[in-house]
Amino acid sequence: MLKDMIALTKPGIIRLNAFAAFGGFWVASKWEIDWLLLLYMLIGSSLTMASACVINNYWDRDLDARMERTKNRPLPQGRLSPSVALAFGVALGIAGLAVLFFLVNPLVGWLGVLGWFVYVVIYTFWLKRTSVWNTSVGGISGAMPPVIGYCAVEGQVDAGAWILFALLFLWQPPHFWSLAIRRVEEYRAAGFTMLPVVKGIKRTKLQMIPYTLLLIPAGILLFAYGYVGYIFLVVSVVFGAVWFIQTVQGLKAEDTEKWARTNFLLSVNYLMVIFLAMIIDTDGIF
Repeated sequence: MLKDMIALTKPGIIRLNAFAAFGGFWVASKWEIDWLLLLYMLIGSSLTMASACVINNYWDRDLDARMERTKNRPLPQGRLSPSVALAFGVALGIAGLAVLFFLVNPLVGWLGVLGWFVYVVIYTFWLKRTSVWNTSVGGISGAMPPVIGYCAVEGQVDAGAWILFALLFLWQPPHFWSLAIRRVEEYRAAGFTMLPVVKGIKRTKLQMIPYTLLLIPAGILLFAYGYVGYIFLVVSVVFGAVWFIQTVQGLKAEDTEKWARTNFLLSVNYLMVIFLAMIIDTDGIF
């Protein structure tokens, strides 16, 4: 039972977002780290994200049962009752937001509420089943972790927070659409209103291009405002250009499955590499 409850929180998503939150915190700290504050921020944000993921699993359990990728999750398989999952998700949310509000700062608490609300109410309850805008709008919640990390230190939403938000907001749609292209028939059968299901794969490939392109100037802005140095600048531009070029090549790809798999892996590695470079090169050390 414990293993299934942990699975409901989507640990892979939490790890990736916790790393982004850590990066935002580090950028704002400029190597002068308040380790206890960092711990509280990571605990609070991770619990809040876990809550949103659990409730997402609770709400989508009927459609998850129709997809090969998700049919073995605890709720579709009946290994956990929906009521237990819902109570678990609510408890995680209360605990996470309490930590953010009372042990970090109220601004971070409200950012956590915003991220949770967009993911659970706007994305999960509404857009995921009704509109192709689900991924783009849902990207607001996915862009919160580095902003939460940054604002835990700065206590305000300034240029640094907005640039970090832009990086994650622009990253998410093409990252997810490459997966959706690979699983398009599963999403169609399950009834999810995903872009490649409604508008087709070619339209989805076209829509991925501006997002990957805009990531390049977003990285440059972080350098231009003095938050990072030349190592980050070079890494973000090079990796951004590689992802952008590979995305454009998808328009003529003969093997869409292979192209989408490569694009998805590039997206994951892009995020990990640029945030690692951001942490190493914070405040223009190099």
